[in-house]
Amino acid sequence: MLIAVSAIAADAPRPLRALLIAGGCCHEYGKQKDVLKAGLEARAHVQVDVIYSPDTTTKARFEIYEKPDWAKGYDVIIHDDCTSDVKDQPYVQNILNAHTTVPAVNLHCAMHAYRVGTDDWFKFVGIQSAAHGPQEPIAITFVDAEHPITKGLTNWTTIREELYNNIKQFETAKPLARGKQIVKQRDGSTKEVDYVVAWVNDYGGTRVFSTTLGHNTATVGDERYLELVTRGLLWATGKEKGGYRK
Repeated sequence: MLIAVSAIAADAPRPLRALLIAGGCCHEYGKQKDVLKAGLEARAHVQVDVIYSPDTTTKARFEIYEKPDWAKGYDVIIHDDCTSDVKDQPYVQNILNAHTTVPAVNLHCAMHAYRVGTDDWFKFVGIQSAAHGPQEPIAITFVDAEHPITKGLTNWTTIREELYNNIKQFETAKPLARGKQIVKQRDGSTKEVDYVVAWVNDYGGTRVFSTTLGHNTATVGDERYLELVTRGLLWATGKEKGGYRK
């Protein structure tokens, strides 16, 4: 009996290995990292390791990024860091070097990180963003209903959230969802703002999924958000057809 059990265990597929890097300015990363880990592991056959920095400034740095082979052994990296004032070009380039082969998922403020004065980080992300408006509900519409990430998902409206602007969309990026927000103007009128909020990117042959949604912990814990991120992770690793937990 023990031999049979061991044989079954040996034949079982290993889980995907994901590294979640979280920390920096302006968000409840101490809570959100746990919500993301639990949510992803409940939905997909994935083991999520977490590196968390309690530094709440825009200059938070992660020691792991100093290593030349920092992503070795991982199937996907989840960037959930908010570090817009980290402008050390060699440091940022070392992060990007790993993604010539290792897929990525970028969440919310990762799109505002590493503003070194070049397009390097934004070419990796796929869409350049630099600002957001006030926190108001975002009406999400999936614009590519046949993509493996979005197929079967229904449009929804978030709680009060930050809608990131789109300064530039690179040719390698493909929008999956747009978000509309009604913003009050100083004169009392309202204005509808509409931007891409989820997309995929081809970074030199490496798959990258990004979403600017996820400022508040309640949104990160929303079943619809976790499903979207899980699908993005599985697509990025090429496991969109077989990576879910049964």
